[in-house]
Amino acid sequence: MARAARRMVQDGTMSAEDLENYETDMELQLYREYRDVVGLFSYVVETERRFYLANHVDLQARSADGEVYFDLTLQDAWVWDVYRSARFVKNVRVITFKDVNVEELPRSEELSLPKDGGLGDLGDLGN
Repeated sequence: MARAARRMVQDGTMSAEDLENYETDMELQLYREYRDVVGLFSYVVETERRFYLANHVDLQARSADGEVYFDLTLQDAWVWDVYRSARFVKNVRVITFKDVNVEELPRSEELSLPKDGGLGDLGDLGN
């Protein structure tokens, strides 16, 4: 628990500096979580209000009464939201008149296991 949150629990007050420190700690934790999970996803999706990682993206441009809007559906997603306790979500649907940015993430070969399942020279470290 962050120092600011502990202090608030102890005396029931929080200064502006405590709040800023708490929010900074929460953002840092969120960034670390993002860094840990980004390799699990295929796409980065950015809307006006949120930032997502997802493995399936369906983006449809639609029109109603002469206005164009976007109907975005994500499956197997992670949401960048510091105030959300559960950031992994199965399905997300966003309807927006604002821009939507979808980027495919490059696949990292560094994370793949060898085809034979062996560890190469690392398997001999104990001998």
